[in-house]
Amino acid sequence: MASRLIEDDPELAHQHALSAARRAGRVAVVRETLAITAYAIGDFALALRELRTYRRISGSNDQLPLMVDSERGVGRPDRALELGRSVDRSTLPADVQVSLAIAMSGARLDLGQPEAALAELEIPQLDPTRAFSYSADLFHAYAEVLDDLGRDGDATRWRELAQRAEEAFDQANPTDELETIDVIEEEVPLDPEESSDEPLLDEDELEVEALLSEDEADLHNEGDHDDHDGDELVDEDHTDDQARDDEEGEPTDGAVPTEH
Repeated sequence: MASRLIEDDPELAHQHALSAARRAGRVAVVRETLAITAYAIGDFALALRELRTYRRISGSNDQLPLMVDSERGVGRPDRALELGRSVDRSTLPADVQVSLAIAMSGARLDLGQPEAALAELEIPQLDPTRAFSYSADLFHAYAEVLDDLGRDGDATRWRELAQRAEEAFDQANPTDELETIDVIEEEVPLDPEESSDEPLLDEDELEVEALLSEDEADLHNEGDHDDHDGDELVDEDHTDDQARDDEEGEPTDGAVPTEH
């Protein structure tokens, strides 16, 4: 639900994400969704906190660019740069590398360092001859920094390349849609002990009840012992054929030429 609302009504999406987090706060995707909706409404402090929690639960660095941008949002561009340098970029998927470069470039601009901002974007994915899903965003970001440097001609060229990259990729992937994740709110079943309507027993009552249960078990076993000699329990293993992992990185269709 949150993913469907975030574009048109980010506040409502955020309320759905908050509700889901109250019910399933230990689920990584729930904390990730809450972080994204918090970022969308400009609550960068909450976004940063939730992204840290998501990272700790999942062990994933895929939201590192959003963490860097959230540090910028709370007015800490230096911390943003430090965070971005804390991870080996070669270990990240290509699209995450691009998003991180854009976020790092923004932090450089916050610090009044346009030349360094341009250098942050000069990564292998800045290839004008090929188009991936992330290419247009990277080309646009590069053009913006060129504008800041007064290089209007170069900026215009990269904006044209961004437009061509969008068109080329759309033509090659006419049915391609962004992946969305619905966070479904549902009641989480409690353990039998927690869901029981009976009052909770104190330690003494629990001990007495345990002793009574043992006595009943002993009486039952004395009568049935001979009938069960030689019986064996057989456990059957049930395994799936193969786990399917989510694919990360570049589109399966590969690169799309933008220049002939």
